[in-house]
Amino acid sequence: MWPVVRGATASGLSAPAAVQLINREKAVVVDVSETDEFALAHIGGAKNIPVGDFEKRLPEMVKNKGLPLILVCPNGARASRTLGIAKKLGYEQAQVLAGGLKSWKEANLPLEKA
Repeated sequence: MWPVVRGATASGLSAPAAVQLINREKAVVVDVSETDEFALAHIGGAKNIPVGDFEKRLPEMVKNKGLPLILVCPNGARASRTLGIAKKLGYEQAQVLAGGLKSWKEANLPLEKA
């Protein structure tokens, strides 16, 4: 059983809690947005795996299943759908960024463009 991260809710991880996971535990951010959406705005260092390719590409893009995984999309809906797939593939520490990129922006956290 993994420890519960402060700032995690039933709907996912808060933006400040996600920053802590990234900084303290080397969490990997996986953005499941389509490629054009990802190019417009994404969290720095995020890997882009669109939902349609997620199950096939996640194991090749994120080899260490022991690292925390933060799934993100524009509003959190698609990321929530991929959470079960990530867990099925053995990424037990996978979580969704609650509210998606929208909540990241609202927390005044930086975004990058491709």
